[in-house]
Amino acid sequence: MTTNGEWTLTVAGEFSASHQLRHYEGKCEALHGHNFGVEVAVSGTRLNPKTGILLDFKTLKAMLGEVLSLLDHRHLNELPEFTEINPSSETLARFIYEALASKVQGLAVRLEYVSVSEKAGSTATFRSRNGVSSMVPDDCA
Repeated sequence: MTTNGEWTLTVAGEFSASHQLRHYEGKCEALHGHNFGVEVAVSGTRLNPKTGILLDFKTLKAMLGEVLSLLDHRHLNELPEFTEINPSSETLARFIYEALASKVQGLAVRLEYVSVSEKAGSTATFRSRNGVSSMVPDDCA
């Protein structure tokens, strides 16, 4: 049976970190921490003919783990990527996306999105448009 379609794989991870949001009017301007949740999705159209899988979940989780280890138990504002840009859930999602994009390059999958949650019900998701993304500071700070 041949059916045209696409598969999507999703894995999740977490990291603990502190941050503060510069120029934010409210409690989040002060130093505080979160147990961040992260969800990553990749998709593809061809399964490995021997295994019948798109990408081993273990492989994708290991890639995510490598990226999250850069953030875990850190004060995010001190990382070079966040000295000028606030380490918000939105910019963290983009940072993780860009780090993972280089890791999945050359595999038979497309990185779909990265979601970062500060807590249940508060999630930011980043998807690249045309594979283009940039961590350039906004002028609206």
